[in-house]
Parts: sequence; structure tokens; C-alpha cells
Amino acid sequence: MVTPYKHEPFTDFTIEENRKALEAELKKAEADFGKEYPLIIGGERITTEEKIVSYNPANKSEVIGYVSKANQELAEKAMKIADETFEWWRKTNPEMRADILFRAAAIVRRRKHEFTAHLVKEGGKPWKEADADTAEAIDFMEYYGRQMLDLKNGEEINSREIENNRLHYIPLGVGIVISPWNFLFAIMAGTTVAPMVTGNTVLLKPASTTPIIAYKLMEVLEEAGMPAGVVNYVPGSGSEVGDYLVDHPRTRFINFTGSREVGTRIFERAAVVQLGQKWLKRTIIEMGGKDTIVVDDNSDLELAADAITYSAFGFSGQKCSACSRVVAHEDIYDDLLARVVEKTKEVNVQDPTRHDTYMGPVIDEAAYNKILDYVEIGKQEGRLMAGGTGDNSTGWFVHPTVFADLAPDSRIMQEEIFGPVVGFTKAKNFDEAIEIANNTEYGLTGAVITNNREHIEQARQDFHVGNLYFNRGCTAAIVGYHPFGGFNMSGTDSKAGGPDYLSHLMQPKTTSEML
Repeated sequence: MVTPYKHEPFTDFTIEENRKALEAELKKAEADFGKEYPLIIGGERITTEEKIVSYNPANKSEVIGYVSKANQELAEKAMKIADETFEWWRKTNPEMRADILFRAAAIVRRRKHEFTAHLVKEGGKPWKEADADTAEAIDFMEYYGRQMLDLKNGEEINSREIENNRLHYIPLGVGIVISPWNFLFAIMAGTTVAPMVTGNTVLLKPASTTPIIAYKLMEVLEEAGMPAGVVNYVPGSGSEVGDYLVDHPRTRFINFTGSREVGTRIFERAAVVQLGQKWLKRTIIEMGGKDTIVVDDNSDLELAADAITYSAFGFSGQKCSACSRVVAHEDIYDDLLARVVEKTKEVNVQDPTRHDTYMGPVIDEAAYNKILDYVEIGKQEGRLMAGGTGDNSTGWFVHPTVFADLAPDSRIMQEEIFGPVVGFTKAKNFDEAIEIANNTEYGLTGAVITNNREHIEQARQDFHVGNLYFNRGCTAAIVGYHPFGGFNMSGTDSKAGGPDYLSHLMQPKTTSEML
């Protein structure tokens, strides 16, 4: 019997034993630096001359590893194998597919610190953030396995006396999974195992900045009993391999997490019916956010300051859910701003291998330059209250930055920066605060800090985001507890880690038998 789902607990690193365990795994991870990783197509390891190089963002001279790079010829080979594998994999027992996920989750759980150490190195994540990423990967496997068991018999529908009617779900076909670098394990794992457990086959193209953790997931799935050809590992460039697979007539669906720019481009390309294509491609697209914390006049300002600081600067603000905008009631604006600035100046920015690191690097040079370019824009649009500088001498470090007195329609308040930058603006009343909160093209997460019950209920109705939190920060959704996904330009409204997510990867079929 499968036990009820409960999320994986986070590791308490105040316990010396846990700290020493992760420190030991960090040393082991360093011993693997510079290794080469092949493609995996139909279970076959394939090495190519051209490589993707994965660097440590906290120490840009450190090479995590060299990953073979797929081209269109290899992408076509992977597509053909996935297509052939689908013909029998779609008929397999759902319990068997779910069991693969449960075994995979158990393997990761036993080796939890090993994976967390790798996330610290390849993703530049501080311990707490890396541990949560690993826990979320476990959660996705455990949760989606159980969801498949709930859905395997279909849904109850009505039958008349003269007939027996049934509705059940069937998989779609071959899917392309294009995963992001920020939740390099969790989102990559979730978007891969969800189509796999529902009976689809997968071509996994991970982010080129963090491809090695995806190879490690492949090893786990293989050890857990996943047959060859079900998930195929094809890292490569978006322009060469990504576009080719998105456009391919045998591609049935695309599961993408990343920027608005790339997501809308995939959505547009997927809408084109190619020669020989027999279906309309389905897209499950999660894009960015411009997420707001609203602070009311009747609220706990210490709670608000803590929520803003963590939501804005956790993992250097590199979360689509990160707080990048604060809309505060004018009566408490100055006091709240002062508290946030004080807390921001206490944030340490250093190598994430240290257990006491609050904020590590941003992912790469392109991100570093983009964020500092926005800092210059912010200096023109508002008042710089903290941060605004970077250090790229060893890695890509940007100091947490606060801007005040921004206009609601300013670029800092409208455009996704994806870094440790938060902007403040004031509102005359709660109605205006919600109006400002809704004035972006995104609709992913938001939070309201208030002790006013009427305002909570008003926000519940009128604050147009997919994940809304009261009296806490706007990040840290947990699988099965906070189904995650947003509105408008934040994506296609799917809810990762929610009860209906797997239905996006299947299609309902009705059978009716006359009696």
C-alpha cells in the first residue's frame, strides 16, 4: 500500500552532523570536476566532439564538467527511438511506472546530500536553497507517482441501462522537455517524470548552464528501473536542437520552463502544423513573473520586512516567484523601507560552499551584466537605498539592491530582472495597492501583508496571480501544498505539483459499449 503523500522535510543545518555530511559531499563533488558526460539516447551513451562546459558560477575558473552536445542528426535519432518506444510504453501498467518514481525518490533521498552538494557547485545555490531544491525533486516524484495511481482508472461518468460507458486517460506521445537552470534539479525532474509516469516518452534538453544534474537524474531513473528509450538525454543549443524538436511533426507536446521571450517563441512555433503532423501540439509553458508584495497600513512590519528580504534575495532573486516589487501603504512606507534596507545591508554575499552563506552568485556573466544594466536604469528612475554593485573577480556576485520611490510604470517595476533587485512604490490606499500590483503583464505570485480581514478577502478576489500568499513571502511553494503556476504572460495556467497537472500530459478517451 502506498502511504499518503507528505512533503520531504528540509535539512536542519544547525545540527553539526548534517553540516559535516554536506561538507563531506562537497569535497566528493570537487573530486568529480572536469569529468565528461555523454548523451543518452535509447540507453546508448554517445560522446560528441562538441561539448557544453558547465562552470561553477561562484568560481568561474572551476569547470564542473564537459557535456556532449547533441546536433540535429542526434536529435532526430532520439526522436525516432522515443517514437518507437512510445508504442509499447503507452500500454504499460501505470502502477509499474509509478513504482519507478517511488524507487527513484528513495534513491535520491538516500543520497540527498550528494545531490545538494552538486546543486551548490553547479547552480551556485546556498545550502538552504540547494537542500530545498533536492527535497522538491523528491516531492515531484512521490507526488506524481501517487497522482498517476489516482488517475489510472479514469473518471466516473454516467451509463444508461442499454450501455456501459467509461472515460479513461491515454498518453499523448513524444514530448520535449526544456528545463531551466534556476531550479536545476526540482523543475527539471518534475517536468521530466510527469510525462514519463503518464505513459509518454521524453526528449530531455536541460539548460546549457546546468546540464550535469540532468545526467545524474538519468542515472537515478535507470537505476530505478526505467527502460531504455523512455527518457532520452539530449542537451544542445536552443537554436539548433531546441527549435528542431519543437518544430518536429512527431513532437506531441512541449513542456517548457524559462523566460517569457523563449516561452512565447516556443508557443508560436508549436502552433504551426508541419507537413505530416496529425495533431495540434500541446504546450505546457511556465514563464516569468514580476511579483509584488503588498503591505497594508494595518500590518506586522517586522514580518513584512523579513518576507520581502527573503523573497527578494533568496537564491539571488533568481526565481520566477521572487519579490521584485513592493507596494506599501503611504502611512507605513518610510518605516517599512528603512527596515528592509537595514536587513538588506546585513545580507552576506559569498561562496555558497560556506554553510552560513545567505546569498551566493548569479548564474553567469550574461545574468551579471543584465542585472547591473538594470541597476543603472534604476538609478535614473528611483532612489538607490542599498547595494547596486557587483564583484566578478572570482564569480558572478551582485549585492542585494533596493530602489525606492519608483513610479508604478517604471522599467524597474515592470520588467523581469531575475536578480537581487527590489523596487518600492507607495499607494494611497489598499484599492490603489491592488491596482498597482495588477499592472504588469505577468501574474505568477504575490503576497499581501495585512491584519485586515476585509482586505485579505478583497485580495483573494482581485489580486490576479496564480499563487497568492497572505502574511508570508511570495516564494517557497511546496509540491502538493501550493500548486504552482501563473496567469497572463507567466504561462499557460498549469499547476505544477497540483492535482490536475498530469491531465495536461494525457487525453481523455470515452468508450461506450451497448449491452
